[in-house]
Amino acid sequence: MIISFTGAQSTGKSTLFNECKKDGRFNKFNYEPEITRYVKKKYNLTINEGGDDITQLAILNRHMYNYLEYRDKDVLLDRCIVDGLVYTSYQYSKGKVSQEVSEYATFLFSKLIDKIDIIFYTEPEIPLVDDGERSVNVEFRDKVVELFEEAINHFEIPVVRLSGSMKERMTTIYKTIDKFNYGK
Repeated sequence: MIISFTGAQSTGKSTLFNECKKDGRFNKFNYEPEITRYVKKKYNLTINEGGDDITQLAILNRHMYNYLEYRDKDVLLDRCIVDGLVYTSYQYSKGKVSQEVSEYATFLFSKLIDKIDIIFYTEPEIPLVDDGERSVNVEFRDKVVELFEEAINHFEIPVVRLSGSMKERMTTIYKTIDKFNYGK
């Protein structure tokens, strides 16, 4: 089973991911942390508003790697190909990535989206927090949120929306997981 969080920066994905790691319902799962920070650290690439073709290709290819690595296992992903599509779309709209990379993002999305069993979308109710890596640019985040909503609607992505407090979000996660008979 492949489960992923998706959503704009600073919406609680990593916090929920880490909370799930502590919970017994997820003992059988592998955990794959957030791709963008990995790519930034491993390859010293510029992320957020400063990303370019190379950054987005590295991120998109990491999404493919994650699928190949975990396709026959239980995994919880901090981000998924929806994020790759949305952030590449943002970069394309700003002229920072080429049409070819944008088309590759859409192609890869079309190949991987149906492989994810549950996608938890974190609603942007949490204030931006500067952690030294994520962007705290409100306009950037607002545009990314808009692009997430457009992608969810256009591609009819079956997301489970997480909103409210941490406890409310975790309750939604547990109820969703329980429908798949995990953790029982």
